[in-house]
Amino acid sequence: MKQIQCVPYNVEDDIVGRITFGKKNILGRSKDILVCKDANSLSTFGYLATITETVAFKGKRKPYCIVDDITEFHEGDVVVINTKGEIIFVYEINSNHNALMATERCNHRCIMCPQPPILQEKDKTPFNLQLISLFNKNTQEIGITGGEPTLIGDNLFTLINHIKKVLPQTAISILSNGVKFAEKEYAMKLAKCRHQDLQIDIPLFSDIAEEHNRIVGAKTFYKTVQGLYNLALFRQRIGLRIVVHKQTYKRLPQFADFIYHNFPFVAQVAFMQMETIGLAKENFDELWIDPYDYNNELREAVLLLADRGMKPYIYNAQLCVLPQDIRCYAQQSISDWKDIYIEECNGCALKGQCAGFFASNRNAHSSHIKKIEHISLDILC
Repeated sequence: MKQIQCVPYNVEDDIVGRITFGKKNILGRSKDILVCKDANSLSTFGYLATITETVAFKGKRKPYCIVDDITEFHEGDVVVINTKGEIIFVYEINSNHNALMATERCNHRCIMCPQPPILQEKDKTPFNLQLISLFNKNTQEIGITGGEPTLIGDNLFTLINHIKKVLPQTAISILSNGVKFAEKEYAMKLAKCRHQDLQIDIPLFSDIAEEHNRIVGAKTFYKTVQGLYNLALFRQRIGLRIVVHKQTYKRLPQFADFIYHNFPFVAQVAFMQMETIGLAKENFDELWIDPYDYNNELREAVLLLADRGMKPYIYNAQLCVLPQDIRCYAQQSISDWKDIYIEECNGCALKGQCAGFFASNRNAHSSHIKKIEHISLDILC
């Protein structure tokens, strides 16, 4: 999540609130944090806290924070101000990649996980329910992620139902390893939520059980497969996710064929370039391969699925590196707060359509990045 530093005053506990620039009347301020350049020129009465650039702020008995630049904030953002002087953006009004962290625990330990799991934590459900009530009513989509979201048990359905009630037009995407859905009753509970626009995305890393198990650090291949079938039984929309790296790229065509024959019901299959943080950074030498070097396997897998009527996508990839005939499957998939472009991208005709790079991949990207001078019709499917 995006965060900035501040100098906090009178912040004795975490403060969670919605950003406003002073447009609320007095009766509507209790959930809001006022942001203004000069706090001495506005009434701060009723707000949870104030974020300002003014050092000599008069309201010194109330919680407030001094920041260098208030242009980082937008009306409707939701932030947490903590006692360490961090302002954490848990929701950004202008982002298409907002998500709830259901838990940081996980029953897998994937060798390329960008956020290694923890063993114990406080239940995040009450906090997440509070966040949902602060989100803008016109939010297009909310993710539920982790960790492994199903480890919070039936609280997952509590979150879904609360989103359904408070944000009835908002789509939900859940990122899960699918293991818990091997229990038919649990899959049925998800279906009983009857959300009109929900997709559950499940990572699968090989058509060979032993390979998948080695990558995820658990013997769960067949449980994930059973979970997929149970979700399909209850007519849930499913996406598959495949992180491509040195240990998965060679069998991409065979894997695509396996998916077509065994999971023809999935709504989409996403081939994802790896983010090099967390365990991926620790295991870099065993995982990293220049994306250009697996283009043949990726192209064959993508076109195999597309030719058979399935919906393949390519996430986190740079258009200049991809073969022209599969560029149309690439998505702008990297979260806004960690998306960057490098010097070689300047002046590229495809920059506006390209996913760019994870900020963590600044020094670990393809050696074949180049500026494209003219847009080819091949970018269109």
